[in-house]
Amino acid sequence: MPALRDDILGPGRPLREETFIDTPSRQNSSPVFVVSGPSGAGKTSLCNEVLGNLPWLRASVSHTTRPCRPGEKEGKDYFFVDRATFEGMIEKGEFLEWAEVHGHLYGSSVKNLQGLPVEKSLLFEVDCKGARQIQQQLKEAALIFVMTPSLPDLIRRIQGRGEISPEELSVRIRTATFEIQQAADFDYLVINDRFDEAVNELQSIIIAESCKGKHRAPSWRKRWAEEIHAHQSGISSHSPFLSSKVKGER
Repeated sequence: MPALRDDILGPGRPLREETFIDTPSRQNSSPVFVVSGPSGAGKTSLCNEVLGNLPWLRASVSHTTRPCRPGEKEGKDYFFVDRATFEGMIEKGEFLEWAEVHGHLYGSSVKNLQGLPVEKSLLFEVDCKGARQIQQQLKEAALIFVMTPSLPDLIRRIQGRGEISPEELSVRIRTATFEIQQAADFDYLVINDRFDEAVNELQSIIIAESCKGKHRAPSWRKRWAEEIHAHQSGISSHSPFLSSKVKGER
């Protein structure tokens, strides 16, 4: 386990392990999406709404050492493991990213990619450090930053979540200001002012990325090639156009 040390977020906060692992080669060409942003920006609500609208999009389920809360389900909300198991997974390089938050460990397993069906895309919801780590290992990942219209609005949302001590509020605000400064490193920015509009923006980004030729064309080219071959096999060889062999695409 890495030692705790002081960083920009304050003393005693653990830094993420900066060890990179060999990620499995993906058999499909579907894109990977990484949604990040400060606490209180509404990332989880937006992601859940979009996941409900796009059946081909799958959420990455994280591992955690914190206890299961009422209503949570194993394998759907989190994979709940003890600390020894989690630390063993770290040592084996089984996480794309991980962190310790409020005394509990959280991490995204490489197995999320290994078990991804060909027709599915994967959605990660992580903090900014986790987003950076995933991008360094998955170059094709699309990074999406979610933020409220203003910092005062973000603070009001954090306070509206329930009772929070002045010390905890101070830590969250300091963390948020650090994360906001990293927004320029992301591919897309979603401003969560009106929820429905923010959902449409996030969903539009995901659909547009998924329609890019590098992601979508391979499977369609294979299908079209098979159809053309079947068509040409059943027609007269006297037609020079229809009987010609299909040339490879660039």
